[in-house]
Amino acid sequence: VQLVESGGGLVQAGGSLRLSCAASGSIFSINFMAWYHQAPGKQRVLVAKITSGGRADYADSVKGRFTISRDSAKNTVSLQMNSLKSEDTAVYYCNAEIRSVSGLTFNYWGQGTQVTVSS
Repeated sequence: VQLVESGGGLVQAGGSLRLSCAASGSIFSINFMAWYHQAPGKQRVLVAKITSGGRADYADSVKGRFTISRDSAKNTVSLQMNSLKSEDTAVYYCNAEIRSVSGLTFNYWGQGTQVTVSS
């Protein structure tokens, strides 16, 4: 199983970006998918999470600006980021808890994609 992110880049403050993440491999089911970010010198923190049932939760810092969505049929998750601020600058990581066809459940990470917001 692997997660592959796309969509990062450089944007001016107030702008928008959309991140996408696709899960592939021997997937039986996905319990949840999430986005974390990690700024230089800081810990990786949860930005948004969406369950298999579609429940979404957000960090307080992004509520009202970011929207997480998933396509269960395609095993993808997206993060629409609007009204971006300089403090959103970080490497964004896709995360998912996946049950494989073998019946084992593991937590997986993508390789990360850089988001840079210029002020």
